[in-house]
Amino acid sequence: MNIISVNVGLPREVNWNGRAVSTGIFKEPIAGRIKVRSLNLEGDQQADLTVHGGVDKAVYAYSVESYDYWRDQLPEMDLPWGIFGENLTIAGLSEEMINVGDRFRVGTVELIATQPRMPCYKLGIRFGRPDIVKQFLDSRLTGVYFAVGQEGDIGAGDPVELVNRDTNHVTIADITSLYVRETSDLDLLHRAIQHPVLPEIWRDYFQQRLAKQS
Repeated sequence: MNIISVNVGLPREVNWNGRAVSTGIFKEPIAGRIKVRSLNLEGDQQADLTVHGGVDKAVYAYSVESYDYWRDQLPEMDLPWGIFGENLTIAGLSEEMINVGDRFRVGTVELIATQPRMPCYKLGIRFGRPDIVKQFLDSRLTGVYFAVGQEGDIGAGDPVELVNRDTNHVTIADITSLYVRETSDLDLLHRAIQHPVLPEIWRDYFQQRLAKQS
């Protein structure tokens, strides 16, 4: 894996369905190297911290290969790097190959995979079409959120090197599959609930589901 583009953006106010909405989803590629802090990249910011950002969602990455899928699905649209709101556009990133808790070295930064991205209506704002939210989830091409284990700097061209493989073997794709109920694997559900890196909001959600099944 390697970084193709680093993308940042500050919140802006836009009109959506007749109301003013503040959103940080508009990201644009930058040149050179940039500092990565515990909550975000330098020059980047989230608008609504109740659902975006925080230590478990400090850096969002999306796959170059997923762009190929979307170019087939949306041939009429220009899809510049960063359009999905990602900070890092990465070649070779795979939701099915990355475990929650995997640690990566990128430049002088250490990133820890935490969860998939669940789309909200602001993705519809970025694309100018609300139906993209359902299409995004249906595609299962969620991208990956990372926590920052070590601050530092990154830039386009940096390799993304796995430095520690999490042994719980719960992939980013597994979390999505559990969420959309594509799988009823109770062992996987238990491992997700007990995973120390998976954010508490996910573990609570799956615990409540398990309680209803009992």
